[in-house]
Amino acid sequence: MKNKILFLSAALAFIAFASCKNDVQSSGAASAQTEEYQGKEIDTTHDAEIDKLIGQMTIEEKIGMLHGNSMFSTGGVKRLGIPELKMADGPLGVREEISRDNWAPAGLTNDFATYYPAGGGLAATWNTEMAHTFGSSLGEELRARDKDMLLSPAINMVRTPLGGRTYEYMSEDPFLNKKIAVPLIVGLQEKDVMACVKHFAANNQETNRDFVDVQIDERTLREIYLPAFEAAVKEGKSYSIMGAYNKFRGEYLCENDYMLNKILRDEWGFKGIVVSDWAAVHSTAKSLKNGLDIEMGTPKPFNEFFLADKLIAAVKSGEVSEAEINLHVKRILRMLFQVKAMGGGERAKGSIATEAHYQDAYKIAAEDIVLLKNENNALPLKLDGVKSIAVIGNNATKKNALGGFGAGVKTKREVTPLEGLKNRLPSSIKINYAEGYLERYDEKNKGNLGNITSNGPVTIDQLDPAKLQEAIEAAKKSDVAIIFAGSNRDYETEASDRRNLNLPFGQEELIQKVLAVNPRTIVVMVAGAPFDIDAVSKKTSALVWSWFNGSEGGNALADVLLGKVNPSGKLPWTMPKKIMDSPAHATNSFPGGKTVNYAEGILVGYRWFDTKNIAPLYPFGFGLSYTTFAFDNAKADKSEYALNETITVSVEVKNTGKVDGKEVVQLYTSKTDSKITRAAQELKGFKKTAVKSGSSNTVTIKVPVKELAYYDVTAKKWTVEPGKYILKVGNSSRDIKKEITISIK
Repeated sequence: MKNKILFLSAALAFIAFASCKNDVQSSGAASAQTEEYQGKEIDTTHDAEIDKLIGQMTIEEKIGMLHGNSMFSTGGVKRLGIPELKMADGPLGVREEISRDNWAPAGLTNDFATYYPAGGGLAATWNTEMAHTFGSSLGEELRARDKDMLLSPAINMVRTPLGGRTYEYMSEDPFLNKKIAVPLIVGLQEKDVMACVKHFAANNQETNRDFVDVQIDERTLREIYLPAFEAAVKEGKSYSIMGAYNKFRGEYLCENDYMLNKILRDEWGFKGIVVSDWAAVHSTAKSLKNGLDIEMGTPKPFNEFFLADKLIAAVKSGEVSEAEINLHVKRILRMLFQVKAMGGGERAKGSIATEAHYQDAYKIAAEDIVLLKNENNALPLKLDGVKSIAVIGNNATKKNALGGFGAGVKTKREVTPLEGLKNRLPSSIKINYAEGYLERYDEKNKGNLGNITSNGPVTIDQLDPAKLQEAIEAAKKSDVAIIFAGSNRDYETEASDRRNLNLPFGQEELIQKVLAVNPRTIVVMVAGAPFDIDAVSKKTSALVWSWFNGSEGGNALADVLLGKVNPSGKLPWTMPKKIMDSPAHATNSFPGGKTVNYAEGILVGYRWFDTKNIAPLYPFGFGLSYTTFAFDNAKADKSEYALNETITVSVEVKNTGKVDGKEVVQLYTSKTDSKITRAAQELKGFKKTAVKSGSSNTVTIKVPVKELAYYDVTAKKWTVEPGKYILKVGNSSRDIKKEITISIK
């Protein structure tokens, strides 16, 4: 949403709590779960009551429900008992309350909330149960704040590593996206809150997002950019969808008949409400006719919106019928009944910023941290004989709950990496902290931030000599050094894409100089999107990837570094060696100008790297562990399947190392003799499993044959090509352990 966060320093009431060990016995069931989540059907039993209410409303009252009457609510009708529809921003947790008619904070003292890990981190758990926990926990927080709708989750594809919202979007893979999105939606809506799934659709860059006309061929649209939205509607039963800013094939997405009527409602059977992104509406009659229900926004008085006074005039002139208005009002009232904001019935109770919710945030963070490199078992840190540890980098103390131009969280607790280490290390070990690099921006270019540009925030990348020296001295005099580098939410932000993959603020030089004086240096990246860390990866013996990781992020990170938690996160996107290896850049089709053509087609992310034989720095699905796993006895339940059947693949996962751990079994499919163009392989199943040292688990993954379909543009339908398929079982897209050949009749 296009808004300007006011940077606040949240009051930090720091509460340390006991170390959370990686209890495989208790977490095994959850981490192995891949239950197929299904949302609750939209109830139509109140329709007669709704029709009666509509019959009692004036045209002005009806239209008052179709647009914002404050920054985050639509109009109600008090005399008829119809409440405002109250929305909240919240990809990272429930946003602080702001004023009704401007972006200034409301100044309340009771609007603190839990800060949850960002979408990229959640996807990196590869754990559907964690996604359900995220939704359910966040739903309780929304109810505590008396909200009806969460403006989240954001499930657009990560098309470019430079995307300003890569940290918030989940993955470059449509299958992983939908498998994380659906349980999140289900968990949220179980708490009587509407999910507003965004941004529908083809909203994959911040550059020129207000007007860029996105051109995607039909097969690519269906196979890559729509599956997560389709699953959100058909499986998650999402109660609302947010229309995007940009155009699609020449028509703005908040007035796009093809997307909102033909696909969303007619094909998928969506019965909920379509809400505009803030100030994304460009017409009155056309928006309504083409599928928009609610207009939200900020730049002008609420009565001047397209669906406010202009709509009243359009009805009075006969341009828009009252029957059309009634249709949209009925959809909104249905959803208010659905979440029990109307009609009686006991609504889910809320709770906010509780120890239980901080623990939910911790569990997600502990499962999303990715171990990228670990030579000579440099990690977990062995503390025998260690008297001092250098903690270096601005990111050791940087807070990310607030920042940038996206929605943040006012939280009482955000444990930084430095605080996490202080909480977890024995008091006998001295921590020598040095900031190392300064987070600085070029004031001349500060205006770029928020101007919907690919220039992003322009950083000052020279190191401060005194800060550098302080870091070198700290590293020299310490037994071990840990550098916390990467990014933050002021640098990775909604409203601008990044300029390049370079580490900002001179961090590359800092890391190399610290490594030169202390070979026992571990590098931890805190970021939401890929960076060029090729040189760093070559030099350091241990490399860890963390995220904008929630209220308990620092504690989770410390527990991973110290071995209390065995890392089990896997990358939800490909880490390229250089930006020109990524498909949107290799095809010179990002960011475009007034128009952007997705020239790479279906070859997004790892599909491009694998099909074109380009080596990534770290592949999709990659993540190491402190133990080792072997895959054996991989087999399918049959050798031949019909179109209506489900393929069941089983594999034995043995923990061949010395510590308990969790592994993600990933199932990719290939068809080598296909008559159509295909990616080299596609993810079609995964399951996370907890395995004790020396033990084995049999993991079962079910793949409906219909998941093998491609979109046949000529026939306008999904088609499963008959013949041989190879099922590839591995623990990343580039580490396939077993292959099984099957046939589809």
